Amino acid sequence: MPPLERIAALASALALSACATSALDMAPARPDKPWAPATTAAGEPIAGAAGVSASGGGYVLPPDPALRGLPQSPEADPAKTYALPQLIDLAETINPATRVAWNDARRVALAAGVAESTFLPRISASVVAGYQASNGSDTGGGVALLGSGSTSGAISAVSVEWLLFDFGERAALVEAAKQASFVSNVAFTAAHQQVIYAVSLGYYRYQGARARLATAKASLANAGAVQSAAEERFRRGVGTVVEVDQARQATAQARLALVQAEGGAKDAHVALMSAVGLSPLTTIKIADAPQRTFAASMLKPVEGVIAESIARRPDVQSAYAAEKASLAKVQATEAAFLPKVFTSATGSYNPGNLNVTALPGLGQLSPTVNIDNNRLGAAVLAGVSIPVYDGGTRIAALKQAQADADSASAKLGQTRDEAVRQIVVADNALRTSLSATQAARALVAASQTTFDAALAAYRNGVGSITDATVAQTQLLLARNAYIDAYDSVLTAAATLALACGALGAAP
Repeated sequence: MPPLERIAALASALALSACATSALDMAPARPDKPWAPATTAAGEPIAGAAGVSASGGGYVLPPDPALRGLPQSPEADPAKTYALPQLIDLAETINPATRVAWNDARRVALAAGVAESTFLPRISASVVAGYQASNGSDTGGGVALLGSGSTSGAISAVSVEWLLFDFGERAALVEAAKQASFVSNVAFTAAHQQVIYAVSLGYYRYQGARARLATAKASLANAGAVQSAAEERFRRGVGTVVEVDQARQATAQARLALVQAEGGAKDAHVALMSAVGLSPLTTIKIADAPQRTFAASMLKPVEGVIAESIARRPDVQSAYAAEKASLAKVQATEAAFLPKVFTSATGSYNPGNLNVTALPGLGQLSPTVNIDNNRLGAAVLAGVSIPVYDGGTRIAALKQAQADADSASAKLGQTRDEAVRQIVVADNALRTSLSATQAARALVAASQTTFDAALAAYRNGVGSITDATVAQTQLLLARNAYIDAYDSVLTAAATLALACGALGAAP
């Protein structure tokens, strides 16, 4: 290469290198200094532009004007009262998780269609226009003859490629793709079950929060009754200032508990709206859950439902389909060692004098070969492709596929074991919650009797203010314990239904 051309090539390489490293200007200049993006006059960040110093603002990004608006929440009827089934129906319609799962299932189904299309021939058409020129000299007998020429034209061609037989490689890949589509469909069902579960838990927790709010209000009323009794006794001269102060302290504590219960109810409402897929700022009417009576005798022995539950669980079915897909990939990899029978055909038309033997392909298209220099040309070929040596690529791919199949089988066993564990744990939690509910119900009845007796005794001058306030506090705790136990029953029932793969509607 001449020296001038070498210098030009070196200069070009240095220029390209400088262009690549100049992209570092887009990154923060230092690891210990704030960074802020460059923005337009309207405040919109400019991607790819060099950042600016943000020492004054610290590590806080400027607001993007395009993101200032609150996300649009799907409309909910403010005049409608939503019970759990209606909330679940709404969630299955608007929750983003269900739409994402649906799109994933469609995408994987299309991948299976792509795999099936490999059984069909590939047809491509090409039109190429070109210009050819030549310039040369011939020397003979001491005479040098100079000659030059050019030609131009356009070539149109149609080619067909068809893989006729491959010992089941494509069929195995189609089977693997179909199993993957089945897995995505199962995941779609699982996504709906998870949405139902989340909405159910959010609904039960909101109902529990509202019940604790009502209990707090009743406790404040009880504390007010004790305070009124203390103040009345003090006015009649049979009570003391200490008793009045103790009663007022109990009232203040009850009022604090009410404030906390109100906050808990608001938080539970926000969580329920988020589970449904609504904006946390949405306010809708929620129906009260009907009160139910539970008993441990309602449950069947867990051993009798495990077998059917495992066969119905989405994760177990997905693991089983993944195992079958991995086995199909092993078959496809094994078939890659065998010959392939194919045929191809080409038809071309060359109105000019262009001299080419193949038209280049673009993207995934193969080049069109067997182009005739005559105006019309056609070729039909059939052959067998036999893999001979590839440096161990196919053997390595086969070992990878076999390892994947072995892992899929192990994951299936692991998923089954985990499913059994979850069912047993959920069943135990439900039975414990049922027993706790019965005990808490008895505790509430006893605490109510104790409080009524203590308040009556204090009013009649035969009891102490301490007994009355303690009884009032114990009654509040007992009521909250019953609410928690009752909520635990509903939550454990939903969890058991999810663990059994049976959570397909409102529990």
